[in-house]
Amino acid sequence: MARGWESKNVEDQMRAAEAEKVARAKPPTTAAEREHHARRAGLLLSRTRVVNDLAAATDPRHRALLERTLDHIDQELERMEHPERTSPGEARSIT
Repeated sequence: MARGWESKNVEDQMRAAEAEKVARAKPPTTAAEREHHARRAGLLLSRTRVVNDLAAATDPRHRALLERTLDHIDQELERMEHPERTSPGEARSIT
């Protein structure tokens, strides 16, 4: 039993060392890049919640609200992926 635990510990140490090596190989990110990734992750999390809520919603008005919210989140994600397609005067609110 002890030997199995020791080999697992060594295996975990090797994985940690490999992960650290990979992390060091990546170029450092700027504050803007970190903010972009955090915003995208937040939008994706919100999208998942809205999709799950939409699957369970039965009231037509609530479903309509969730569908508009989902469209808005998808538009925001599209803008983040392709900022050149966004016109400067485009509205950013949910209607």
